[in-house]
Amino acid sequence: MTSQLPAEPQLIDAAEGGIPSALADLGRLVRIPGIAWPAFDQEQLQRSAQAIAQLAEDTGVFDEVRVRTAAIPETGEQGQPAVLATRAARNGRPTVMLYAHHDVQPPGDEALWETPPFEPTVRDGRLYGRGAADDKAGVMAHIAALRALRETYGDDLDLGIVLFVEGEEEYGSRSFTSFLADHAEEMRSDVIVVADSGNWDAETPAVTVSLRGNAKFHLTVRTLDHASHSGMFGGAVPDAMMATIRLLSTLWNDDGSVAVDGLAAREAETPAYDEDTLRSETGLLPGVQPIGNSSILSRIWNKPSITVTGIDFTSVAAASNTLSPEVTVVVSARVAPGQSAQDAYDAIERHLRAHAPFGAELAFSEIDLGNGFLVDTSGWAVETARGAMRDGYGKDPVDLGVGGSIPFIADLVERYPGAQILVTGVEDPHSRAHSPNESLHLDTFRHAVLAETLLLARANARTV
Repeated sequence: MTSQLPAEPQLIDAAEGGIPSALADLGRLVRIPGIAWPAFDQEQLQRSAQAIAQLAEDTGVFDEVRVRTAAIPETGEQGQPAVLATRAARNGRPTVMLYAHHDVQPPGDEALWETPPFEPTVRDGRLYGRGAADDKAGVMAHIAALRALRETYGDDLDLGIVLFVEGEEEYGSRSFTSFLADHAEEMRSDVIVVADSGNWDAETPAVTVSLRGNAKFHLTVRTLDHASHSGMFGGAVPDAMMATIRLLSTLWNDDGSVAVDGLAAREAETPAYDEDTLRSETGLLPGVQPIGNSSILSRIWNKPSITVTGIDFTSVAAASNTLSPEVTVVVSARVAPGQSAQDAYDAIERHLRAHAPFGAELAFSEIDLGNGFLVDTSGWAVETARGAMRDGYGKDPVDLGVGGSIPFIADLVERYPGAQILVTGVEDPHSRAHSPNESLHLDTFRHAVLAETLLLARANARTV
């Protein structure tokens, strides 16, 4: 059942009025290079977590705000700092968890950035900087919506709220399950809003209804027990690089689609999306053709893909006339929604072992698996979110599939099987998350804040 809604024009005015301060705070967060990779300064993640904890405290919404860590199950070491803020529900209202993450990807080659990656810069209606979109904008969308609710309701807000801002999502959420276990009752929620996805375009909102899983691993190929002279033995002895190239090439068909038996595809309709749009959103060079078959979005949302994302080998500057004994590559596979990541990994490993050329020795390590996700769209929260997006953006939302992966959602579903999951975000197809010149479309951010404010207000009008 529902009770009378608050005066929504007041909510909208409060949300609109808070956008400038939210963007200023976002700029301050972007300046903190919080990267969970051990090679980077880990003190920056502490700075980032403390800054967000203070922002949460200053909303005046929460009963308790803490910065916490949890143990990594495999090693027992402490994971990266997360922010957990809680407010108990009153008068039978639901509890909503707001998720985002404050850690960011490494900047990569800074020469490829038009402006410094941790120097927030506005140009052409976008805010540039590492984490400006992924996912510090998600953090600030939550904070801005909570500020608007506080301004409008004062002490009369009955909605239960859990704010969970993770500190290691980009590094594999290694302590995520432990964190959930440590704080299971505090974090128990009726609705979970994961603000780490994107929209159809800069003007059209989206509810993410499917995500691919992932299977990532290191593959080491060995053919020799030591390096040898390429002139003395080349032509008779297979070097590791040759074997690796031959082996990896078996993973794809001639059209670039995956050629591994046992990798599944999902059958589902997709919206219209043409090659020109693909080229615009990805920077595909004029003479380069797309890969795969069937509709473009089906290839991205519903079919598996395999990418080699890293290699350990002699650099160009240090190259010599040598037959290499060993090569290690990083293989990253995206798994169709509905197939378990373990089954997909097993299929890829079987394929590689069956196709190892010249009897090359293969070793597999650093295996990282995450299941995909299909959203149950039948609950009240999805319909409420769609309505809030329609009013916040002024356009009907699109049901979106995403080719990327958010594996921890499966952990949330397992821990809280009755919770309704909403996957939203502030990115658009030109945000370039994880890439140089990452950016946030400022008007998209404004609409996202309005939509989330309306979603939470309408949740506050429900009883459970």
